[in-house]
Amino acid sequence: MILVSSLVFFLVIFLLASILTAIAYLAFLKMKADQSDAERSDFTLSKSLDRDLEPEPEGQEELGFRIESSPILQSGRLSSITFWDTMLAHFDFVSLLQSRLDQADLRWSVGRITSMMLLVGVIALAVLMRLLPLWAAVLGAAAAMLAPYGYVLHLRTKRFTKFRENFPDALDSLARALRAGYPLSAGMEMIANETAPPVSAEIRRTSAEANLGRGWPHALENLGRRIPLLEVNLFIAAVQLHARTGGKLSEVMSGLAENMREANALQGEVRALAAYGKLTGVILTILPIGIAIMMLIVSPGYMQVLFNDPTGKNLIAIAIGCLVVAHFVIRKIVDIKV
Repeated sequence: MILVSSLVFFLVIFLLASILTAIAYLAFLKMKADQSDAERSDFTLSKSLDRDLEPEPEGQEELGFRIESSPILQSGRLSSITFWDTMLAHFDFVSLLQSRLDQADLRWSVGRITSMMLLVGVIALAVLMRLLPLWAAVLGAAAAMLAPYGYVLHLRTKRFTKFRENFPDALDSLARALRAGYPLSAGMEMIANETAPPVSAEIRRTSAEANLGRGWPHALENLGRRIPLLEVNLFIAAVQLHARTGGKLSEVMSGLAENMREANALQGEVRALAAYGKLTGVILTILPIGIAIMMLIVSPGYMQVLFNDPTGKNLIAIAIGCLVVAHFVIRKIVDIKV
């Protein structure tokens, strides 16, 4: 027991020291990046002041050739750390990760989420190397690295579910506005002000894109890219078809809203029926872990054989892997698509 306590103590000290060192290093890089950005902004400001003091050629302002900097035209950085931003720019997965962050409505940068993934992976590797063999520790650290990305996907799925539930009400409001004589643009602005988020935020963004000169076809395509749901694609197809052929768009919106409500009700029934299977999978996953913890408390010497012997560590790693695989297999079986 003294040896185990010493190992736990040194492991905790090592983890705390690693975390503090990583935080200090990131803070140092952040400070250097802020200083470089401040110097760059001061240099740009002095240049702009010198340019403003110079006499402007005649007729240049009248013809509209005066160019002013606008934050809308500035491209966002992937990370506030210059080195990390340059490194991430060479990878293709950055665009996919940025798209997932936008769909989850998270104001995180790609550099932040990737730094969190690396930090979680390093900490998990340091912990698992004390308990499991090297191959299992590497696999466990790789799985732990995906935890921040899994959190983003969870928020994305939760937001899409809320959007799917509130979207039929927005279509009903749009149908009533169209029957009252409002054009499509005015109806979209009205439902953006009356509906609850996230529907209101996406409709407001789509309306702003269309009114700022991009046009409704391009704005609707961006909406379908941000919210890749079947309901949204049906709405976009109905609006585009109405723009080409005409007809009563209000009746189409009412029919879509009714069908979406019936589909949501059917999905709710399926989720209720599949809840028993999901709960069974969670219990079957937690039960062996609970029994192992109970055996460690009741009879520590009986379980210490597995931790002290290399074959026992391999058996523990294989058992954990089987539990994880079985959990995801059960969730896949009960995940019924409607």
